[in-house]
Amino acid sequence: MRIWSLHPKYLDTKGLVALWRETLLAKHVLEGKTKGYTNHPQLIRFKKVENPQAAIHQYLAEILEEAKIRGYTFDSNKINFDFTPIQIPVTTGQLEYEREHLAKKLSIRDPEKLRTLPETKLLETVSIFYVVEGEIESWEII
Repeated sequence: MRIWSLHPKYLDTKGLVALWRETLLAKHVLEGKTKGYTNHPQLIRFKKVENPQAAIHQYLAEILEEAKIRGYTFDSNKINFDFTPIQIPVTTGQLEYEREHLAKKLSIRDPEKLRTLPETKLLETVSIFYVVEGEIESWEII
């Protein structure tokens, strides 16, 4: 499971579809609808907020927006849009790590998409996140 801090616009088609599916799985975990993945590291930052379920719906809404821009049809009925937007910190080190991780994936799956990836180390994030200085997040598996 990978719940990217990076904005989904940087993902290739396979990455965007995988993000949607994996985030739906995360939603089920946070709603207590599955017994698997309950301690997955990618969920730690969502579990730390006051309302993890609302946070994951907010995250899903942004993935849905990117899918619409690309002309994909993701099921908006899977999202409860009755959430109050929040902000979760993400470190500069985490963003740099994710950029490199994504570049490696794109070099194999979609070299053309890789060519469109900006050179900057810090790419735009999903709007639920705000950037703070720091190392790679402690929950990240390297």
